[in-house]
Formats: sequence, C-alpha cells, structure tokens
Amino acid sequence: VAALAAGLAAVARTALVDLREVRPGAAAERLYAHWHGPRHRLADSLCLELPALPMDELVARLPSAKARQRVRAQLRRLDALGVKGRPVLPDETEAALRRLLDLHRLQWRGRKVTGEHLRTRFREHLVRAVGPMVRSGDAVVTEFRMADEVVAVDVTLLAHRLAGGYLYGAHPRLRERKADVAVMLLDTCAGYARAPGRGALSLLRGNEPYKHHWRPEPVPNQRLLLARRRTAPLLAAALADAAARRRG
Repeated sequence: VAALAAGLAAVARTALVDLREVRPGAAAERLYAHWHGPRHRLADSLCLELPALPMDELVARLPSAKARQRVRAQLRRLDALGVKGRPVLPDETEAALRRLLDLHRLQWRGRKVTGEHLRTRFREHLVRAVGPMVRSGDAVVTEFRMADEVVAVDVTLLAHRLAGGYLYGAHPRLRERKADVAVMLLDTCAGYARAPGRGALSLLRGNEPYKHHWRPEPVPNQRLLLARRRTAPLLAAALADAAARRRG
C-alpha cells in the first residue's frame, strides 16, 4: 500500500486521483487511509446485494407465497423449454461477446436503450476488457441455448468476495415462449456466487424497484478523492461539482 501510494503521488503531480464506485472493504480503502495529502470521501452509487445462497433459498426470501410460487414455476418452465447455460471457453469469448451485443440490440429494438451499448467503441472495449478477465478468472461469459440455438449471452463479473451480473443480451423469442429472463440469469449468477470465498451475489449499481422483490441488502459505494498539496484546488473543484449535482 505504501508503494502504491508513493507511486500514485508521483504520477499525479498535476492530476486528481478520483476512485469511483469503491465497495466497502475494498483494497482502495487502505490506500485512502495511507494517503498523506488532501483527501475526501463521498457517497457514490447504491448497490443491492444478496447472500450467496442456492436458488431455492433465494426464492424463500421472496415476501409472498404467490411470488415464490411464480419463480418456481418459471424455473420449471425454463427446464421444460430446454434452456441450458454453458460458460464459454476463453478462445470463444470474443465471438460470444459480439453475439451478446447483437442480442442486446435485438431485445431493445423499438424501446429506449443505453446508446453507448450500440456503439462500435463499446463493442471493442467489451472484447478488449472481458477477454483477459475470462482468462484470469475475473469474469465468466455464459451462453444459453435452446434447441441448439444461442438465445442469450451474459457477462458475470467475479471478485474475491462476490459475483455480479454486468450485461446480457436475450432473444425476444424467450419472452415469446413465456420464459423469465431475469430468473434465468439470477439462477446462473447465484451458482457463480457460491464459489469458495465468495459471500455475495451483487445486483450491481442501481436501486430499481424490481430488485427489491428479493429483499437485498443495500451497500453504498464510495468515491475516494486523493490529491497533493499542489492539486488541492482540483479536489475543491471536484467537491463543488459533486455538491452542485446533488442540489440539482
């Protein structure tokens, strides 16, 4: 940590070190504690997390018998349709990611979609970033097949303490066949979250109402700002900007 702090201080002579979306307990907190210059901690996005439990136990967390019955029926429906998930091999990752984005575009056709996900630069970034992460065990790409056709592709991020679903693409045919894509993805991600050492299934950033059906725990991320004395004005400007955004 001391070496990292010294290295960052050396390269940040004219810049502010701005660490976003730091989860409580992350290694970056040790860097923050060791930093000798001006520093500040702000609240960042809220994440929602579930314990790393088998799917049956996650279903038992649902607030009503009707909700639990519906999810169990959806799991049976997926089984009856023959939907099977398979982690792709490292040398299959690039093709799977391109298929994911094609399916993502298809599933959102005619509806409002995050524009960045449709850009060439995002496709190139996803391939460039996720490929090495799959090889190092920091991500897994899952293909879902139905009757030998790929109908969905999902990227799940893997960390020492948690697994979290990042992005997926699903063919509209799944919904036409009355398959619940969210249940399918949660079932698969829950399996990855139960690996030794992991204790959480993260629903990642966002406080959407549908996530609360599962009674998750709120986990607020942090933004850690680190400066040197000569870059303290940059820190002050970042704090003023954050305050203005909150007021806005």
